[in-house]
Amino acid sequence: MKYSLLLSQILLCMTSPLLAHDTWVETNTNLVRTGDVIHTALKLGNHGNDHRDFKLAGKVNLDDTTWTVLTPGGTEYDLKPGAIDEGYVPKEGYWSSKFVAADPGLHVIAHRYDAVVSYAPKRTIKSAKTCFVASKSLDNVSQNNPGFNRALGHDLELIPISNPVTPMGPGQALEVELRYKGKPLPNATISFIPRGTVLKESYDEQYERTTNAQGRAKFEPREGNVYLIVAHQEDPAATGEGYTSIKYSATLTLYVPQICPCCGE
Repeated sequence: MKYSLLLSQILLCMTSPLLAHDTWVETNTNLVRTGDVIHTALKLGNHGNDHRDFKLAGKVNLDDTTWTVLTPGGTEYDLKPGAIDEGYVPKEGYWSSKFVAADPGLHVIAHRYDAVVSYAPKRTIKSAKTCFVASKSLDNVSQNNPGFNRALGHDLELIPISNPVTPMGPGQALEVELRYKGKPLPNATISFIPRGTVLKESYDEQYERTTNAQGRAKFEPREGNVYLIVAHQEDPAATGEGYTSIKYSATLTLYVPQICPCCGE
C-alpha cells in the first residue's frame, strides 16, 4: 500500500513540471550593435521551493506558449518558428532562438504560457520579460532608450520603473512595479535572485522585497550577474472549464554588467 502511494507521488512529480514552476526568458547579452544577432532562451525552473534559484526543471510546451520580440518601433516578431531544442530528451534542456536587431533602441522579449494542467483542476498562467538595447556603437551607448516601462497586459506583470539596461551596473538601483490584472499589487513578495545563489527559505531579507502601496519595490545589485526577478499570485476562487483555481507567476530577467555600458563605471 505504502509503495503504491509512493509511486503515485513520484509519478505526479514527474508529470507536473508546470504547476509550481516558473518560466523566464534571457539573452546572452543586454547590448548588441545594430544589425547584429542576439540569442534568447526560454527556460523553465524548479520552483516548488517558490523559485529560490536558477535551476532548470523540464521544458516549456511551445503549443501553449507565446514568445516574441517587441522592437523600439512597436513591431512584434514571433520567436517560436526559429526555436531550437537545447535538450537531449523532451523534458530536459530549454529552447533557444536568435534574432537580428535591425533597429537601434530598446527591445523587449516577452513570453506567456496559459494552460490547464492535466492531473488536477488547476490553470497556470505564466509571463516573462527581459530587455536589451541595440546601439550603433558599443563604445558610445546612449542612456536614452525608452520603452522599458511599457505594459504588455499580462495577468501578472513586472514592469521596470527605472531602465534595466541603460544605465545599469553594480550599485545602480532597479525599481519595478508589480501589476495584477492591470492594477498595482501591494504587500506582495518579489524575489531578486542572482545566478549561482539559492535564497533562504521563507523570506530572504537580502534578496526579497515587499511591494508598497503602489505595488513597487526597489533592489540594488552589488555585482555584475544575471538576476531573476520573480513574483507569484493565486486566485483560489477562479473557475472555468476544467479548473477551479488559477496560479500566476511573473518574471523579469535582469542582465547586470560589471561595467555600465553608457557610463563606463
